[in-house]
Amino acid sequence: MILRRKLVGTGWKMNHGIAEAVAYIDALRSLMAQIPHPDVDVFVLPPFTALAAAAAAADGADIAIGAQNVHWDDRGAWTGEISAPMLVEAGCRYVALAHSERLEHFGETYAAVRLKVNAALRHGLTPILCIGETGEDKHAGRADAVILDQVMTAMADQPADALPALVLAYEPRWAIGATAAADPDYVSDRLTDLRATLAQHFGAGPASMTRLLYGGSVTAANAPALAAITEVDGLFVGRYAWTAEGLAEIVAIVANAMGEDAS
Repeated sequence: MILRRKLVGTGWKMNHGIAEAVAYIDALRSLMAQIPHPDVDVFVLPPFTALAAAAAAADGADIAIGAQNVHWDDRGAWTGEISAPMLVEAGCRYVALAHSERLEHFGETYAAVRLKVNAALRHGLTPILCIGETGEDKHAGRADAVILDQVMTAMADQPADALPALVLAYEPRWAIGATAAADPDYVSDRLTDLRATLAQHFGAGPASMTRLLYGGSVTAANAPALAAITEVDGLFVGRYAWTAEGLAEIVAIVANAMGEDAS
């Protein structure tokens, strides 16, 4: 059995400026020092303006910084956009792609996301590829087909062995910003099917090494049940982790779930 390192992180959306970002990272460093988490990786995705300051504050700590989006070109006449080389220069290790808000409010498509995946991998960034069905897809029984299509579209230009270079964040679009996360049994069914179909398309090795996260209305109340799901390799947390205390609490829950699995 391949043991995948767990991964826990948060994206701040359009919240927290430079001073707030530094204070958050400083507080998180102190809190993480008190939590045994040798097999749990942690990431934080601040706004673009706070990336460099957050990366400097996290220097020497086991906290990775990432961005919430990237352009597919390395440079050019793209007003208001940020390139992968710029993110690397700012100290980023991760970049989130295809978040539901980008799809819903900015008209982003997985065909465009494919180009962003290419750019991220070309420059050594780890894409956190958000995937997930709408409420309409769910009710029509299309969830698994939609999720697979999203992955296949985003990975269309990559060889099969590049799959583990991505993190796949299953975020059912109907659960983001909702009052409750998706039911753990439902999440388990989706990710079990996804792992199996990834093995069919990319090979058993790459599929087994690829980390699958759950995101969508994660809190300390539902995190234990979500973290206990066999195919869940970590949690992508929203507003609950907009405080350092909230993210540290989720890290502790995931680390504790790993200990229970080993006992």
